[in-house]
Amino acid sequence: MSIVILKLPEVKEEAGRPSRCPVCKGETFQRWGGQVKQVRDPQVKRVIVYRYRCCTCRHTFRHYPEGVDQAQQSQRLRKLAALSWMLGLSYRGLVGVFAVFGVDLSRMTAWRDVQERAEQIRKERKWKPVRVLGLDGAYVCGWGEQQKVLIAVDLGAGQPVSIGYVDEHDPQAVKRWLEPLVKQLGVSVIVTDDLFTYHVVTEKLDLEHQVCQFHVRRWVGKTLHALRESLPKEWLGMIDEVKQILQDLAPEGSRRLLELYKQLPARQSQSAQPLSAVEQLRSLLIRLSDHWAQFRVFDWQKDVPWTNNGSERVIGRMKIRSRTVRGYKSESGMLNALMVTGSGVC
Repeated sequence: MSIVILKLPEVKEEAGRPSRCPVCKGETFQRWGGQVKQVRDPQVKRVIVYRYRCCTCRHTFRHYPEGVDQAQQSQRLRKLAALSWMLGLSYRGLVGVFAVFGVDLSRMTAWRDVQERAEQIRKERKWKPVRVLGLDGAYVCGWGEQQKVLIAVDLGAGQPVSIGYVDEHDPQAVKRWLEPLVKQLGVSVIVTDDLFTYHVVTEKLDLEHQVCQFHVRRWVGKTLHALRESLPKEWLGMIDEVKQILQDLAPEGSRRLLELYKQLPARQSQSAQPLSAVEQLRSLLIRLSDHWAQFRVFDWQKDVPWTNNGSERVIGRMKIRSRTVRGYKSESGMLNALMVTGSGVC
Protein backbone atom coordinates (compact mmCIF):
# COMPACT_ATOMS: atom_id res chain seq x y z
CA MET A 1 0.00 0.00 0.00
CA SER A 2 1.33 3.44 -0.94
CA ILE A 3 1.94 5.94 1.85
CA VAL A 4 1.93 9.69 1.16
CA ILE A 5 3.92 11.87 3.56
CA LEU A 6 3.25 15.62 3.51
CA LYS A 7 6.18 17.63 4.84
CA LEU A 8 5.09 21.10 5.91
CA PRO A 9 7.29 23.85 7.37
CA GLU A 10 7.67 23.90 11.16
CA VAL A 11 6.41 26.99 12.98
CA LYS A 12 8.05 28.00 16.26
CA GLU A 13 6.84 30.61 18.70
CA GLU A 14 10.26 32.08 19.43
CA ALA A 15 13.57 32.13 17.60
CA GLY A 16 17.10 31.79 18.89
CA ARG A 17 19.77 34.38 18.23
CA PRO A 18 20.72 34.97 14.60
CA SER A 19 23.99 33.48 13.38
CA ARG A 20 25.00 36.15 10.86
CA CYS A 21 24.12 39.72 9.95
CA PRO A 22 22.19 39.84 6.65
CA VAL A 23 24.29 42.85 5.51
CA CYS A 24 27.91 42.36 6.61
CA LYS A 25 27.80 38.73 7.81
CA GLY A 26 28.93 39.82 11.25
CA GLU A 27 28.43 37.40 14.16
CA THR A 28 28.01 39.73 17.16
CA PHE A 29 24.60 41.28 17.92
CA GLN A 30 22.77 43.35 20.48
CA ARG A 31 19.09 42.73 21.09
CA TRP A 32 17.22 45.86 20.08
CA GLY A 33 13.68 45.23 21.28
CA GLY A 34 10.94 42.74 20.46
CA GLN A 35 7.21 42.41 19.99
CA VAL A 36 4.43 39.85 19.84
CA LYS A 37 3.22 39.16 16.31
CA GLN A 38 -0.21 37.66 15.61
CA VAL A 39 -0.07 35.00 12.89
CA ARG A 40 -2.57 32.85 11.05
CA ASP A 41 -1.70 29.20 11.53
CA PRO A 42 -3.64 26.04 12.45
CA GLN A 43 -1.60 25.60 15.66
CA VAL A 44 0.42 28.72 16.53
CA LYS A 45 -1.48 31.97 17.02
CA ARG A 46 1.26 34.34 18.11
CA VAL A 47 5.04 34.47 17.99
CA ILE A 48 7.75 36.70 19.43
CA VAL A 49 9.83 38.64 16.93
CA TYR A 50 13.04 40.24 18.20
CA ARG A 51 14.99 43.04 16.63
CA TYR A 52 18.79 42.97 16.68
CA ARG A 53 21.57 45.44 15.96
CA CYS A 54 24.80 44.23 14.40
CA CYS A 55 27.80 45.33 16.48
CA THR A 56 29.94 45.48 13.33
CA CYS A 57 27.92 47.54 10.83
CA ARG A 58 25.21 48.90 13.20
CA HIS A 59 22.48 47.58 10.93
CA THR A 60 19.22 46.70 12.71
CA PHE A 61 16.98 43.89 11.50
CA ARG A 62 14.07 41.67 12.58
CA HIS A 63 14.78 38.02 13.29
CA TYR A 64 11.66 35.87 12.77
CA PRO A 65 11.05 32.45 14.29
CA GLU A 66 11.18 29.41 12.01
CA GLY A 67 8.18 29.21 9.68
CA VAL A 68 7.27 32.91 10.05
CA ASP A 69 8.16 35.94 7.94
CA GLN A 70 6.73 39.39 7.23
CA ALA A 71 3.41 37.92 6.05
CA GLN A 72 0.44 37.55 8.38
CA GLN A 73 0.10 33.88 7.44
CA SER A 74 2.70 31.37 8.50
CA GLN A 75 4.70 29.58 5.81
CA ARG A 76 2.97 26.36 6.85
CA LEU A 77 -0.51 27.77 6.26
CA ARG A 78 0.42 29.22 2.87
CA LYS A 79 1.86 25.93 1.69
CA LEU A 80 -1.10 23.99 3.10
CA ALA A 81 -3.51 26.28 1.24
CA ALA A 82 -1.68 25.70 -2.06
CA LEU A 83 -1.58 21.95 -1.43
CA SER A 84 -5.30 21.82 -0.63
CA TRP A 85 -6.15 23.66 -3.84
CA MET A 86 -3.86 21.38 -5.87
CA LEU A 87 -5.63 18.32 -4.45
CA GLY A 88 -8.97 19.53 -5.74
CA LEU A 89 -10.57 21.93 -3.26
CA SER A 90 -12.10 25.08 -4.67
CA TYR A 91 -11.13 28.38 -3.07
CA ARG A 92 -14.56 28.54 -1.45
CA GLY A 93 -14.20 24.98 -0.14
CA LEU A 94 -10.68 25.68 1.06
CA VAL A 95 -11.87 28.68 3.08
CA GLY A 96 -14.62 26.56 4.64
CA VAL A 97 -12.25 23.76 5.64
CA PHE A 98 -9.77 26.16 7.26
CA ALA A 99 -12.60 27.90 9.13
CA VAL A 100 -13.37 24.59 10.88
CA PHE A 101 -9.87 24.72 12.36
CA GLY A 102 -10.25 28.32 13.47
CA VAL A 103 -8.24 29.89 10.66
CA ASP A 104 -9.87 32.91 9.03
CA LEU A 105 -8.86 33.00 5.37
CA SER A 106 -10.39 34.78 2.38
CA ARG A 107 -10.65 33.33 -1.09
CA MET A 108 -8.38 36.04 -2.49
CA THR A 109 -5.74 35.25 0.10
CA ALA A 110 -5.90 31.56 -0.82
CA TRP A 111 -5.52 32.50 -4.49
CA ARG A 112 -2.42 34.54 -3.67
CA ASP A 113 -0.99 31.56 -1.76
CA VAL A 114 -1.30 29.41 -4.88
CA GLN A 115 0.36 32.10 -7.02
CA GLU A 116 3.18 32.44 -4.50
CA ARG A 117 3.78 28.69 -4.45
CA ALA A 118 3.95 28.62 -8.26
CA GLU A 119 6.62 31.33 -8.23
CA GLN A 120 8.60 29.39 -5.63
CA ILE A 121 8.46 26.22 -7.76
CA ARG A 122 9.55 28.18 -10.81
CA LYS A 123 12.52 29.70 -8.96
CA GLU A 124 13.54 26.33 -7.51
CA ARG A 125 13.78 24.87 -11.02
CA LYS A 126 15.11 27.93 -12.82
CA TRP A 127 18.78 26.96 -12.66
CA LYS A 128 18.54 23.23 -12.05
CA PRO A 129 20.29 21.51 -14.99
CA VAL A 130 18.04 19.51 -17.31
CA ARG A 131 19.60 17.36 -20.03
CA VAL A 132 16.46 15.68 -21.41
CA LEU A 133 13.45 17.95 -21.82
CA GLY A 134 9.97 16.80 -22.80
CA LEU A 135 7.77 19.21 -24.78
CA ASP A 136 4.09 18.97 -25.51
CA GLY A 137 1.21 21.30 -26.18
CA ALA A 138 -2.11 21.35 -24.35
CA TYR A 139 -5.46 23.12 -24.47
CA VAL A 140 -6.95 24.46 -21.25
CA CYS A 141 -10.09 26.49 -20.64
CA GLY A 142 -9.38 30.16 -20.00
CA TRP A 143 -11.40 33.37 -20.24
CA GLY A 144 -14.23 31.66 -22.07
CA GLU A 145 -12.41 29.53 -24.65
CA GLN A 146 -9.67 26.94 -25.14
CA GLN A 147 -6.19 28.43 -24.69
CA LYS A 148 -3.02 26.96 -26.21
CA VAL A 149 -0.07 26.39 -23.89
CA LEU A 150 3.28 24.65 -24.25
CA ILE A 151 4.67 22.63 -21.34
CA ALA A 152 8.35 21.81 -20.80
CA VAL A 153 9.00 18.88 -18.46
CA ASP A 154 12.21 17.56 -16.90
CA LEU A 155 11.89 13.92 -17.92
CA GLY A 156 14.46 12.88 -15.32
CA ALA A 157 12.47 14.24 -12.38
CA GLY A 158 9.03 14.14 -14.03
CA GLN A 159 8.36 17.78 -13.08
CA PRO A 160 7.38 20.81 -15.18
CA VAL A 161 10.15 23.40 -15.51
CA SER A 162 8.33 26.02 -17.58
CA ILE A 163 4.92 26.71 -19.12
CA GLY A 164 4.42 29.16 -21.96
CA TYR A 165 1.39 30.77 -23.55
CA VAL A 166 2.60 29.49 -26.93
CA ASP A 167 0.97 27.74 -29.89
CA GLU A 168 3.00 24.60 -30.60
CA HIS A 169 2.06 24.80 -34.31
CA ASP A 170 4.04 28.07 -34.71
CA PRO A 171 7.75 27.19 -35.18
CA GLN A 172 8.98 30.77 -34.70
CA ALA A 173 7.03 31.23 -31.47
CA VAL A 174 8.22 27.87 -30.13
CA LYS A 175 11.84 28.71 -30.98
CA ARG A 176 11.66 32.14 -29.29
CA TRP A 177 10.25 30.57 -26.13
CA LEU A 178 12.48 27.49 -26.08
CA GLU A 179 15.87 28.99 -26.98
CA PRO A 180 16.58 30.84 -23.69
CA LEU A 181 15.28 27.83 -21.75
CA VAL A 182 17.72 25.51 -23.54
CA LYS A 183 20.68 27.81 -22.80
CA GLN A 184 19.66 28.34 -19.19
CA LEU A 185 19.10 24.66 -18.32
CA GLY A 186 21.77 23.10 -20.55
CA VAL A 187 19.30 20.99 -22.53
CA SER A 188 20.83 18.69 -25.16
CA VAL A 189 17.91 16.35 -26.01
CA ILE A 190 14.21 17.05 -26.34
CA VAL A 191 11.44 14.44 -26.54
CA THR A 192 8.25 15.37 -28.41
CA ASP A 193 5.54 13.95 -30.63
CA ASP A 194 6.01 13.89 -34.41
CA LEU A 195 4.67 17.39 -35.03
CA PHE A 196 6.60 19.09 -37.87
CA THR A 197 7.18 22.19 -35.71
CA TYR A 198 9.55 20.31 -33.43
CA HIS A 199 11.62 18.98 -36.34
CA VAL A 200 12.18 22.57 -37.49
CA VAL A 201 12.99 23.93 -34.03
CA THR A 202 15.41 21.16 -33.02
CA GLU A 203 17.30 21.61 -36.27
CA LYS A 204 17.63 25.37 -35.73
CA LEU A 205 18.71 24.96 -32.09
CA ASP A 206 21.07 22.05 -32.90
CA LEU A 207 19.40 19.67 -30.42
CA GLU A 208 19.05 15.92 -30.55
CA HIS A 209 15.42 14.96 -31.01
CA GLN A 210 13.71 11.80 -29.77
CA VAL A 211 10.28 11.38 -31.33
CA CYS A 212 7.76 9.67 -29.07
CA GLN A 213 7.27 6.14 -30.36
CA PHE A 214 3.73 5.93 -29.06
CA HIS A 215 2.67 8.84 -31.27
CA VAL A 216 4.58 7.54 -34.30
CA ARG A 217 3.13 4.06 -34.12
CA ARG A 218 -0.37 5.41 -33.57
CA TRP A 219 -0.49 7.73 -36.57
CA VAL A 220 1.45 5.34 -38.83
CA GLY A 221 -0.86 2.50 -37.79
CA LYS A 222 -3.95 4.56 -38.62
CA THR A 223 -2.50 5.60 -41.96
CA LEU A 224 -1.58 2.03 -42.94
CA HIS A 225 -5.00 0.75 -41.84
CA ALA A 226 -6.70 3.29 -44.11
CA LEU A 227 -4.37 2.48 -47.01
CA ARG A 228 -5.04 -1.24 -46.74
CA GLU A 229 -8.57 -0.62 -48.05
CA SER A 230 -7.44 1.18 -51.21
CA LEU A 231 -3.96 -0.11 -52.09
CA PRO A 232 -3.57 -2.42 -55.10
CA LYS A 233 -3.05 -6.04 -54.02
CA GLU A 234 0.58 -6.16 -55.20
CA TRP A 235 1.55 -3.58 -52.57
CA LEU A 236 -0.41 -4.91 -49.56
CA GLY A 237 2.53 -6.98 -48.32
CA MET A 238 4.51 -3.76 -47.91
CA ILE A 239 2.14 -2.62 -45.13
CA ASP A 240 3.04 -5.55 -42.88
CA GLU A 241 6.74 -5.02 -43.58
CA VAL A 242 6.57 -1.36 -42.58
CA LYS A 243 4.85 -2.30 -39.34
CA GLN A 244 7.58 -4.85 -38.58
CA ILE A 245 10.33 -2.33 -39.31
CA LEU A 246 8.76 0.11 -36.84
CA GLN A 247 8.38 -2.67 -34.31
CA ASP A 248 12.05 -3.68 -34.55
CA LEU A 249 13.53 -0.15 -34.79
CA ALA A 250 16.74 -1.64 -36.14
CA PRO A 251 19.66 0.68 -37.11
CA GLU A 252 19.29 -0.32 -40.77
CA GLY A 253 15.57 0.51 -40.76
CA SER A 254 16.12 3.77 -42.66
CA ARG A 255 17.92 1.97 -45.49
CA ARG A 256 15.18 -0.66 -45.78
CA LEU A 257 12.43 1.97 -45.86
CA LEU A 258 14.30 3.78 -48.62
CA GLU A 259 14.53 0.54 -50.62
CA LEU A 260 10.77 0.08 -50.31
CA TYR A 261 10.24 3.69 -51.36
CA LYS A 262 12.25 3.12 -54.55
CA GLN A 263 10.16 0.08 -55.43
CA LEU A 264 7.00 2.15 -55.68
CA PRO A 265 6.19 4.01 -58.90
CA ALA A 266 6.89 7.74 -58.95
CA ARG A 267 4.07 10.23 -58.54
CA GLN A 268 1.85 10.43 -61.59
CA SER A 269 -0.96 12.71 -60.41
CA GLN A 270 -0.83 16.48 -60.84
CA SER A 271 0.23 18.64 -57.92
CA ALA A 272 -3.29 20.03 -57.49
CA GLN A 273 -4.81 16.56 -57.37
CA PRO A 274 -5.05 14.43 -54.20
CA LEU A 275 -2.48 11.68 -53.81
CA SER A 276 -3.40 8.15 -54.76
CA ALA A 277 -3.04 5.34 -52.22
CA VAL A 278 0.32 4.27 -53.69
CA GLU A 279 1.58 7.85 -53.62
CA GLN A 280 0.48 8.22 -50.00
CA LEU A 281 2.40 5.08 -49.07
CA ARG A 282 5.44 6.36 -50.95
CA SER A 283 5.25 9.68 -49.07
CA LEU A 284 4.95 7.85 -45.76
CA LEU A 285 8.02 5.69 -46.46
CA ILE A 286 10.31 8.61 -47.30
CA ARG A 287 9.12 10.55 -44.26
CA LEU A 288 9.90 7.62 -41.94
CA SER A 289 13.25 7.05 -43.60
CA ASP A 290 14.30 10.72 -43.32
CA HIS A 291 13.48 10.89 -39.59
CA TRP A 292 14.65 7.41 -38.64
CA ALA A 293 17.53 8.65 -36.46
CA GLN A 294 15.06 10.69 -34.41
CA PHE A 295 13.12 7.54 -33.57
CA ARG A 296 16.17 5.83 -32.04
CA VAL A 297 18.00 8.37 -29.84
CA PHE A 298 17.00 6.32 -26.79
CA ASP A 299 18.96 3.37 -28.20
CA TRP A 300 22.37 4.97 -27.67
CA GLN A 301 21.49 7.39 -24.85
CA LYS A 302 20.11 5.38 -21.96
CA ASP A 303 18.70 8.34 -19.99
CA VAL A 304 16.45 9.30 -22.93
CA PRO A 305 12.97 7.70 -22.78
CA TRP A 306 11.49 6.29 -25.97
CA THR A 307 8.10 7.91 -25.36
CA ASN A 308 6.94 11.28 -24.05
CA ASN A 309 4.75 9.74 -21.36
CA GLY A 310 6.44 11.84 -18.65
CA SER A 311 5.09 15.01 -20.25
CA GLU A 312 1.68 13.39 -20.78
CA ARG A 313 1.39 12.56 -17.07
CA VAL A 314 2.14 16.15 -16.09
CA ILE A 315 -0.38 17.48 -18.62
CA GLY A 316 -2.95 14.97 -17.37
CA ARG A 317 -2.75 16.43 -13.86
CA MET A 318 -3.12 19.91 -15.30
CA LYS A 319 -6.17 19.04 -17.39
CA ILE A 320 -7.97 17.30 -14.55
CA ARG A 321 -7.64 20.38 -12.34
CA SER A 322 -8.46 22.85 -15.13
CA ARG A 323 -11.85 21.17 -15.67
CA THR A 324 -12.86 21.80 -12.05
CA VAL A 325 -11.95 25.49 -11.89
CA ARG A 326 -14.49 26.41 -14.61
CA GLY A 327 -11.87 28.29 -16.62
CA TYR A 328 -8.96 30.53 -15.73
CA LYS A 329 -9.44 34.29 -15.66
CA SER A 330 -5.97 35.58 -16.61
CA GLU A 331 -2.82 34.42 -18.37
CA SER A 332 -0.60 34.68 -15.28
CA GLY A 333 -3.19 32.95 -13.09
CA MET A 334 -3.54 30.13 -15.63
CA LEU A 335 0.23 29.56 -16.00
CA ASN A 336 0.79 29.62 -12.23
CA ALA A 337 -2.11 27.26 -11.54
CA LEU A 338 -0.84 24.83 -14.19
CA MET A 339 2.64 24.91 -12.66
CA VAL A 340 1.31 24.00 -9.20
CA THR A 341 -1.00 21.22 -10.37
CA GLY A 342 1.53 19.84 -12.86
CA SER A 343 4.13 19.48 -10.11
CA GLY A 344 1.95 17.05 -8.21
CA VAL A 345 3.74 17.97 -4.97
CA CYS A 346 3.96 21.14 -2.93
